[in-house]
Amino acid sequence: MSTNNADASLWSRGMGAVVIAQFFSAFGDNALLFATLALLKTLHYPQWSQPVLQMVFVGAYILCAPFVGQAADSFGKGRVMMVANAMKLAGAMVICLGFDPFLGYTLVGIGAAAYSPAKYGILGELTTGDRLVKANGLMESSTIAAILLGSVVGGMLADWHVLAALIACALMYAAAVAANVMIPSLAAARPGQTWHPVRMIHRFIDACRALWRDGETRFSLMGTSLFWGAGVTLRFLLVLWVPAALGITDNATPTYLNAMVAIGIVAGAGAAARLVTLETVGRCMPAGILIGVVVAFFAVQHSLLPAYGLLLLIGILGGFFVVPLNALLQERGKRSVGAGNAIAVQNLGENTAMLLMLGAYSLAVKVGFSAQGIGLGFGVVFALAIAGLWIWQHRR
Repeated sequence: MSTNNADASLWSRGMGAVVIAQFFSAFGDNALLFATLALLKTLHYPQWSQPVLQMVFVGAYILCAPFVGQAADSFGKGRVMMVANAMKLAGAMVICLGFDPFLGYTLVGIGAAAYSPAKYGILGELTTGDRLVKANGLMESSTIAAILLGSVVGGMLADWHVLAALIACALMYAAAVAANVMIPSLAAARPGQTWHPVRMIHRFIDACRALWRDGETRFSLMGTSLFWGAGVTLRFLLVLWVPAALGITDNATPTYLNAMVAIGIVAGAGAAARLVTLETVGRCMPAGILIGVVVAFFAVQHSLLPAYGLLLLIGILGGFFVVPLNALLQERGKRSVGAGNAIAVQNLGENTAMLLMLGAYSLAVKVGFSAQGIGLGFGVVFALAIAGLWIWQHRR
């Protein structure tokens, strides 16, 4: 039986189940990445194959982009989330059982692609008004906590026993599925839509065209895509940089460094909420340029303490940079193609940027560039790209 919880308390059973499911699912995502990277190291895969792992995940996002938004609207979103987490669980089990880790991680990527529009879309069905803003805050808080704990625990468990780390990830996904069962049954938002693949792709292309033709949404899409492409590349750069620059070969240290970035993003996001509005989005652009500058400084460090400080600063700058651009896209996208379509188009842009940057990073590693050289070049190129975007927007 369907139920409408739009006016329910923020701490309703449904909202609590969504937040808990998001925590376990995001915990599993972040722990699984570092556990699988440790597995690749144990199996003596070449270093250039590490970013390929993330590339198959991102590729699944891109291929599923035209379809997952409609799937979230055509069925109850709680059930879509449950199926998506079950797909992640299946992918984790594939890796646990000794099958190809790239195949397993692709299944996790498909589950993540289906999960994303459902987890954000369900908030507006469970609550409204001022509570909706707070609900988004709960979701983001749950996600950040999961990123911090998942990354650290994944690395620590992998240092102790790789298979134990992988099993723990599978258990996190199983817990997410169990939490999804507790979400009340919700009516489909847009039932009865056509599932003809060609028509679905055409609708998605129309939404992409509308957003990329608009100057403000194009500016936002380019900025967020560059940021998240750089963010995922930095995560893999840390795995290569730690043993090269610090002489530390464990799996936990890169996760601690990644956690510093996540903490910084929270602080930067809070500062952006206070200091930047939709009318003053340009204020965030110097922070984007400084991200590249600080990454270049970070790349040439040889001590752990300065590395922690610089990564915290990168996170603060990142949160200050990306949050206003996200808000701009959501506001303008809602008016033109709808919030759901805007998120789907944004996911496509961000994951395409991730794929291209990871491909360039993997090629650089394969050719034989040092971690310090890659980091230095990466930081300079990113700073120049954001500066160019800022100049283009100012002239426009």
